[in-house]
Amino acid sequence: MKRLLRTTLNQDYMNIVILALRITVAVFMITHALPKINKLLAGGEIQFPDPIGVGPTFSLALAVFAEFFCSILIGIGLVTRLASVPLIITMAVAAFIVHATDPLKGKELALIYLILYIILFIIGSGKFSVDYLITRKKNLKP
Repeated sequence: MKRLLRTTLNQDYMNIVILALRITVAVFMITHALPKINKLLAGGEIQFPDPIGVGPTFSLALAVFAEFFCSILIGIGLVTRLASVPLIITMAVAAFIVHATDPLKGKELALIYLILYIILFIIGSGKFSVDYLITRKKNLKP
């Protein structure tokens, strides 16, 4: 019972949880990006929301960049905080602009992703990441 009520964090467990969070959110978001990549590469007229007024093709390209490429970076833990920024923006636009008039059910997925990316921005990539390996090597040099 004491273990269940303990409020201290085990750093090793926390790093495993961060790794699981990074990989899970990356894989799930990449599944959202794949149809967008197909739409972008298919040619022809692009039908995609243009919530910030840059044109549907560029809006789609921005979404693909964030959802695919930034998700890969988060998954491997490379520049995780920086990679989370485009995803935070994309999910905020999706939730508060594209789905602004939708009921909560229509925007809840974007809001969940938004919260997860904000958490990753705050906590970073953890010990099991490329970021950690890079900073560790820099700290070991004399």
